[in-house]
Amino acid sequence: MGLCYNKFMKIHADTFIGEKPEVVLKKVFGYDSFRPLQKDIISNVLQGKDTLAIMPTGGGKSICYQIPALILEGITIVVSPLISLMQDQVQSLEADGIHSVFLNSTLEWEEYKTTVNEIRQGLTKIVYVSPEGLSTGKIRDLLTEEGITVSCITIDEAHCISQWGHDFRPDYLDICTIRNYLPDAVMLALTATATEQVRTDIAKNLRLKNPSIFVSSFNRSNIYLEVQPKRKAVDQVINYIKKHSGDSGIIYCFSRRQVDELTETLDKKGYSVLNYHAGLTDAVRAKNQELFIKDEVQIMIATVAFGMGIDKPNVRFVINYDLPKSLEEYYQEIGRAGRDGLPSSALLLYSPGDLFKIRYFFEEAADPEKSEILLQTMVKFATERSCRRKALLKYFGEKYEPSAETKDCCCDICSKGEQENVNVTIPFQKLLSCILRLNERFGATYVIDVLMGSRNKRIMENGHNMISTWGIGSEYSKDEWYEFVNLLIAENYIIKEPEYSVLKVTYNGRSALKNRDTIVLPFVTGGYSSGSFSLEKSEAKKPAYIIHKKSEKIIAEKPAENDESALQIIEALKKWRKRKADDLNVPPYVIFNDKTLLDIAAKKPKTKSELLNVYGMGNTKVENFGTSILSTIEDL
Repeated sequence: MGLCYNKFMKIHADTFIGEKPEVVLKKVFGYDSFRPLQKDIISNVLQGKDTLAIMPTGGGKSICYQIPALILEGITIVVSPLISLMQDQVQSLEADGIHSVFLNSTLEWEEYKTTVNEIRQGLTKIVYVSPEGLSTGKIRDLLTEEGITVSCITIDEAHCISQWGHDFRPDYLDICTIRNYLPDAVMLALTATATEQVRTDIAKNLRLKNPSIFVSSFNRSNIYLEVQPKRKAVDQVINYIKKHSGDSGIIYCFSRRQVDELTETLDKKGYSVLNYHAGLTDAVRAKNQELFIKDEVQIMIATVAFGMGIDKPNVRFVINYDLPKSLEEYYQEIGRAGRDGLPSSALLLYSPGDLFKIRYFFEEAADPEKSEILLQTMVKFATERSCRRKALLKYFGEKYEPSAETKDCCCDICSKGEQENVNVTIPFQKLLSCILRLNERFGATYVIDVLMGSRNKRIMENGHNMISTWGIGSEYSKDEWYEFVNLLIAENYIIKEPEYSVLKVTYNGRSALKNRDTIVLPFVTGGYSSGSFSLEKSEAKKPAYIIHKKSEKIIAEKPAENDESALQIIEALKKWRKRKADDLNVPPYVIFNDKTLLDIAAKKPKTKSELLNVYGMGNTKVENFGTSILSTIEDL
């Protein structure tokens, strides 16, 4: 990445040994209070107790090993699955004055030797390695050299060690053997997604010693959840991007080909996009990722290969163009939005046809039956008729109780308000009768066209304008019929075959039709374009992000809407931040993120001491950037 580390002021490696966690939190990271469970996890590690922590993406997992690393003697080893994740973490730590390094294949031999010498000399506190690298004799010999103390071994993305996890990696299974070499080091396992089964696997496969397990809330209240039936997918994506004009976003696709096709389509339409998948060269992937995290490119279109651990806080939306293979994968992907706590959105485009594509690869899976079970949980979520957030959290073993502040901006289902059951017997009979009259040989679009009396060429050539159900459904719009089809699929009255999306009537559907059962379902006519999270609406009711408090002191503030000087500060500091980031060859968020930017604009500090009261401004950042920040504000 070519990061100019020498341009940052460094904290001496021994500065905070034995210090209190609260002091390190404030002086190094610029925060006045811990997030939920952070302090408990840190205290547990400092006491030398093995720990498993499950915290949502953006919940502050990194702090849980970074602070102990500064307080404990020696070094902390962090096992990380991706080179990009290591680079991101090292960049951010260097900006905070913490000298950290990684040992991986990107280092030239001279760089590698320099890095190893720094470790031997006690100049670094955190060393990042891959699971493959940790298993090599070269690194194990280094870590067990006389004079080198390893106090903590942290395993990031620990769900990768479980075959029930969504991203199982066999190399993780060998991590536990490091304890034969470093028996006195405490072990900390971290992940954002872990069901009870995955937690059990992590503790067992890492051989954690009587571990304390901390499970934070999985609720990311700042992310609006939305599912739309996939129809004209490209148009749906474009409309969504327009609602997020200028925002950074990620679009996930199932296949490399789909990634490339969508990238080409959006690029031709003038959108700032790049692609990312395993079919690209390492150099191209690295370059595209760098342009994205530095805000040179607005949107990344990628397969699941992209994003694990990418610490880019200002991603405002995530679109799943295709159905993820599991709820864990879905949760991990949408968690890359809104890491700074500001309002963000997640859109899933769902088509039963996606199931055929996913199942095609089940033969290559380690356990096809497990894969099918995980997929069915995803389908259930996508076809959910009640609160999506409640269903998502229930999967992870958490009960969701919406607060008065969040219940109106929870998900697309809740934003429509409570849907009362209504008598839909007549449209039910019309739809199922039409499917049967067409001999269950056509998809939803064709069936709906027949119901609405379309005279398109195919219908006329097939003679389907002559059947009794032709034209009997004109009372509803196409969108309403599509919604009704999805509703009946969810209720198991009809199914959509995955290969060709043909509609068929189930046994339940045939029975209800034959017996003339009364059908009562939550079908609401009108307005099925499916809204997106309105920042204006949310801001009218609550701040644009969660405010953390210590006693009555507000740590992070948001400028008033009519504060013209704050708007000027925001624009000026954005430009300054971009110039400084380019100069240091780091992403803008490494300087400070948008939440800190808003807090500066609200508090308008005039001195460095006042700047220390800004959210996210620690001593090192104030020393490195304070004069320039204050000058930028003063010059307005």
